[in-house]
Amino acid sequence: MTTQLTILNGPNLNLLGVREPEIYGTTTLDAIEKACRKAADFLDVTLEFHQSNHEGILVDQIQSARGNADALIVNPAGYSFTSVAMYDALKAFEGPCFEVHISNIHARDELHRHSILSSAATAVICGMGPYGYVIAMQAAIHGLKRLPGAIPLPLCPRF
Repeated sequence: MTTQLTILNGPNLNLLGVREPEIYGTTTLDAIEKACRKAADFLDVTLEFHQSNHEGILVDQIQSARGNADALIVNPAGYSFTSVAMYDALKAFEGPCFEVHISNIHARDELHRHSILSSAATAVICGMGPYGYVIAMQAAIHGLKRLPGAIPLPLCPRF
């Protein structure tokens, strides 16, 4: 059985590496995608990786993932704090869903501190930089009980 992961990236993440590097670092979204594809090969999963600056397109991609993906990883970026439409779409996704933020949003200014999407997610990974994506991929595979034998089982049976 092939496991399908879908990773969605929200607005302005196409500018990673140049936009506010003091917050988001210098790693580009292309480099993150390459790292995720290497992780997908290691984890023996297929991967869809998308970015859009448009809320409606992201909602369409979340809805599309309902029929295609076993797990969803989303970095909603600025829509974290505003998008009821994405929240509603995430609530309809039946598999595990992981919200990822490169920065620690809880240590940010008031505007960037509270994601309204978090309550629709299985878990939130923030402040781990670009590596948060790989952590989310591993957590998704663990949650689906499909970890390959080369990865040691966690100390706790459930996250």
